[in-house]
Amino acid sequence: MQKYSVFSLVKNAFSNHENWDLAWKDPTPKKEYDVVIIGGGGHGLATAYYLAKEHNINNVAIIEKGWIGGGNVGRNTTIIRSNYMHDDNALFSEFGMDLWRRMSQDLNYNVMFSPRGIINLAHSDAQMNTYARRGNSMRLNGIDAVLLNREQVREIIPMADFSENVRFPIFGGLMQPSAGTARHDAVAWGYARQADSMGVDIIQNCEVIGFDVSAGKINGVRTSRGDIKAKKNWIMCCW
Repeated sequence: MQKYSVFSLVKNAFSNHENWDLAWKDPTPKKEYDVVIIGGGGHGLATAYYLAKEHNINNVAIIEKGWIGGGNVGRNTTIIRSNYMHDDNALFSEFGMDLWRRMSQDLNYNVMFSPRGIINLAHSDAQMNTYARRGNSMRLNGIDAVLLNREQVREIIPMADFSENVRFPIFGGLMQPSAGTARHDAVAWGYARQADSMGVDIIQNCEVIGFDVSAGKINGVRTSRGDIKAKKNWIMCCW
């Protein structure tokens, strides 16, 4: 796989960028795989990538009805955060934040992660109390949180409407400075490129139309491009 870098960018500039390698192949489906993943969105691509990277399971097929990046993964919210009150939610999301922070380097693909911070606005005294509790819970879990009063919010986002007669007056807010945004379709392309380089077959324009079931077990999938067996009976639906 061709490594992306400033040097490869300069090199390809001299050929009008016509000699880049394909990001991932367009393979003919094999008759059998160890694992078949239905759906080439964020969950399906991440599952295939980490199966190969962390568990050395690379005889994997991702079956995608459309094309990579053409579904919800290309349309979903771009907010990346871990500003949750309950321990399980917060720690799980903070683990995900750690993945985001190094994802561009891990995938050798710019997912455009930008930790610019996030502010949840409070529109009542009761909501300020709720945000104070949430912020305290976040800090106890080692997650950054800053409770802002009305004037502090005004300093950061002066374009907001701070007049008294608005439907939702601004009382303050809860900020997570390390939160931010990422480009989700770029994440899909980065996962696809790396999974492909580790032996995963990404099969696009292939619709699953049924399952091969015997003795109560799913042994494979029936697709618009033929039947595919799952050697270890591992079939994951990731929509």
